[in-house]
Amino acid sequence: MSTEELLAEAPDQVSEDDWAAALSEQAEVSPPPQQPVTPAAQARPAPIFPQFGDGAAKGPLHDFDMILDIPVQLTVELGRTRISIRDLLQLAHGSVVELDALAGEPLNVLVNGTLIAQGEVVVVNDKFGIRLTDIITPSERMRKLR
Repeated sequence: MSTEELLAEAPDQVSEDDWAAALSEQAEVSPPPQQPVTPAAQARPAPIFPQFGDGAAKGPLHDFDMILDIPVQLTVELGRTRISIRDLLQLAHGSVVELDALAGEPLNVLVNGTLIAQGEVVVVNDKFGIRLTDIITPSERMRKLR
């Protein structure tokens, strides 16, 4: 049975004119065919992530504000020592462990394991604290890595 015969038997079905109208509407709305992609066009990143805020950039300080709430580990180091596992297992209540730091020597302040400052112990309201006496600059940190 041909399409014309089916359409003649079922008048409430879609006619060829309706199909033609729908196809022409689709052609009006459809985007043009894709052009060949050049290497320069491939190198450009796609805009995947939306822009945040109102689009008015506030400069470097705006970028800095985004990291202010990230937690870091702050450690104050009194001193270090190296002992064998045998000596470590013999430690008990009241044992004394000798450190490499001298009395009165500044304490190291580390952030996530990186030395950033030195200071001295203070007691405030029955709690220990540290008063910073020397801040390590980024250039000094780089010199210590070499």
